[in-house]
Amino acid sequence: MKIVKFGGSSVSNAENILRCIQIIKDKSINDSILVVVSAFGDMTDYLLDAAKSASVKDEKYLQVFNQIENHHIQIVKSLIPTSKQASVLSQVILKLNELEVLLNGCSLLGELSKKTEDLILSYGERLSAYILSEVIKAEGADCQLVDSRDILKTDEHFGKAIVNFTLSNSLIRSFFRENNHKVSIIPGFVAESESKQITTLGRGGSDYTAAIIAAALDMESLEIWTDVSGIFTADPKLVKQARTIKSLSFQEAMELSHFGAKVLYSPTLQPILAKNIPLYVKNTFEPEAAGTIIHHTIPRINGNAVRGISNIDHVALITLEGPGMVGVTGFSERLFEVFSKAEINIIFITQASSEYSICFAIEEVEAERAEKKINEEFHLEMTEQKIKPAIIEKDLSIIAVVGENMKNHQGISGKMFSALGRNNINIRAIAQGASERNISTIIAQKNVRKALNTLHEAFFEEDVVQLNLFIMGVGNVGSRFLEQIDKQREYLFKYLKLNVRVIGLANSRTMFFNEEGIVHSQWKESLDEGEKCSLDGFIERIRQLNLRNSVFVDMTASEEVARSYASYLYNSIGVVTCNKIACASDYDFYKRLKDLSRKYHAPFLFETSVGAGLPVIDTLKNLIASGDRIHKIEAVLSGSLNFIFNHFDDTTSFDEAVEMAQVGGYTEPNPLIDLSGIDVQRKLMILVRESGYKIEFHEVENGGFLPESCLKAKSTKELYQLLKENRSHFDALYYAASKVGGKLKFVASFEQGVARVGLQIIPSDHDFYHLEGKDNIILFYTDRYCEQPLVVKGAGAGASVTASGIFADVIRIGNKNI
Repeated sequence: MKIVKFGGSSVSNAENILRCIQIIKDKSINDSILVVVSAFGDMTDYLLDAAKSASVKDEKYLQVFNQIENHHIQIVKSLIPTSKQASVLSQVILKLNELEVLLNGCSLLGELSKKTEDLILSYGERLSAYILSEVIKAEGADCQLVDSRDILKTDEHFGKAIVNFTLSNSLIRSFFRENNHKVSIIPGFVAESESKQITTLGRGGSDYTAAIIAAALDMESLEIWTDVSGIFTADPKLVKQARTIKSLSFQEAMELSHFGAKVLYSPTLQPILAKNIPLYVKNTFEPEAAGTIIHHTIPRINGNAVRGISNIDHVALITLEGPGMVGVTGFSERLFEVFSKAEINIIFITQASSEYSICFAIEEVEAERAEKKINEEFHLEMTEQKIKPAIIEKDLSIIAVVGENMKNHQGISGKMFSALGRNNINIRAIAQGASERNISTIIAQKNVRKALNTLHEAFFEEDVVQLNLFIMGVGNVGSRFLEQIDKQREYLFKYLKLNVRVIGLANSRTMFFNEEGIVHSQWKESLDEGEKCSLDGFIERIRQLNLRNSVFVDMTASEEVARSYASYLYNSIGVVTCNKIACASDYDFYKRLKDLSRKYHAPFLFETSVGAGLPVIDTLKNLIASGDRIHKIEAVLSGSLNFIFNHFDDTTSFDEAVEMAQVGGYTEPNPLIDLSGIDVQRKLMILVRESGYKIEFHEVENGGFLPESCLKAKSTKELYQLLKENRSHFDALYYAASKVGGKLKFVASFEQGVARVGLQIIPSDHDFYHLEGKDNIILFYTDRYCEQPLVVKGAGAGASVTASGIFADVIRIGNKNI
């Protein structure tokens, strides 16, 4: 004899019921089979909705009842041959009429007792079991309908009745010893008290029914068929990377089911645990899938002690504290008695070792009632200020990490809390049992999806880190950056264990978001069709998505965008930028950004603000971190100016060289920023600050070379016109250098607290003389590099190298999260 149970989703409609019947046929070929069935999909919710609406005289219950009636009748008409429909329909309609009378009674009386509620809810399973049995009979099979009320006896604790196992086990054995049919259909969830009152077994009652029968008959196994292929490492609706757990111990399954694993309810395991009856969780829609087996043996695992991550939503946290609790015998007993009398279940509890405070979690709907009962019980102590009034916090969830072997592995809790901390997920309370089988935390409910994905990534995804990018600015640099991500996606995943996704894009006009990742080949079209862009709107959408490892990438030169970085860092959103303005603004703002980055574990990387793709800032940081000190900096920091002066000669005018640089993408959108030396001033100031010195922009001396009229140009067009008008000025600069065999270079320097930038004639024996094209060069003189400087040299301008520098910063963030 075999036993299987089909959940509501498995029998939600005619098509799904046929799937179940095929499974029943396959399993009954060589053996008889007991089939426990739930109400048709969502029917219990409909019944409860109708009952509650009727009890408050809301005529909505009539509409809900019509839906219930039509659904059952339609299934009969779809599955029963026309010649056999009349008798079945008459029985279904008879039961539906009884249900309607009950609902009308609730409406007339304006009340709904627990006893009546159980009676109304029982119609879901009673109808589904009857219809399923008649469908099987219509196909000529040897099938009987078993009334679960005849074999399951309980007390009269309506809503969640307590089973009388001694009596029920005897009735189950006796019944199936005398009634041995090929197929037996049994309604789950429904039972009966010894005084013949209909009762129900509470949440997961149909699974519980199947487990009780399996244990009573000493079955070899129990199969529960649902709409997923077993128990997953996390809720697959919230964590797309979740995968089936092949096997679990009973203890692990109990923990996961208690903490919200939707496939299984903890009471189900109790009857079969003592008998060591394996439980298989299978998928009705993929019957060949292996599913999950739950048994007594602790599964052998390779490396990962965590077996699953689960959650309970809509939780309230109640905290009691005060000196009147310390060392007082019987305080906890009084507290728990309050909950026992009020029939409020405590889900989670933790207490400080000082006994000064205790907190516990309950279902949110019970919060106000619990608060009232507590304040009544401890009124005297609160009046005497020995205990403070109960503090209630709502909109919370419990996240539990579960694994039988966690106790044998060090660092599980550290890994868990550090992963949550990096993503700014605040932990309100922590509990861990002495068995160390689970670690439970309470967090804000809004962070559940992020927390589950963060922990799943940490424990199950082979150290693959998912980075979610939000990019502002998709011009030359931005488009090259997107191309590089797409080209390197496979390499990053295979060799660096990074899954880089672009979730949001914005330009000055529109912004577009896709939580699943923006398709590279369609990003332009998607952005064109996006919504109107605003800086506040962009960050708000990122906050609403609340994805783990979120990174804002700024590829603009906008001061307004740079000023928004604090908002990202405050929300633990990393910032990667090539925009120099933030770090070259007033020192207090620069320091605030650095402080926010540290406080909220949000990376703030700006390598490309100096030297484009060159590892200038990273090298400098490593020097400082290793204890070295910077004494002197000499550098050519403008790739655009170096390009211009390398191409400016007696055959190419200065304005022509500037235009070549702009066309090549080496200058800022407004070339005046480069030509004025402002860009180099900012870069030098960033290097000085990163070297550990406090400096403001006005303290960097600028020995400019532009005529005053050019500095006042109001547009790029006007600038070029003024450059042409001043050709003689620039030619004089060129010939002055050429005359002494030197070259013009715009040099930045810092020494003995003095920072300056300006045009210099570089002699042929200088390190800067042979600096070609758009290259940059930086010389660091330090305690360790005092005679010969540390040199960083290479291309310092261009969309591709700047994009690659941004890309390198993104990869740094990913590697630090591994």
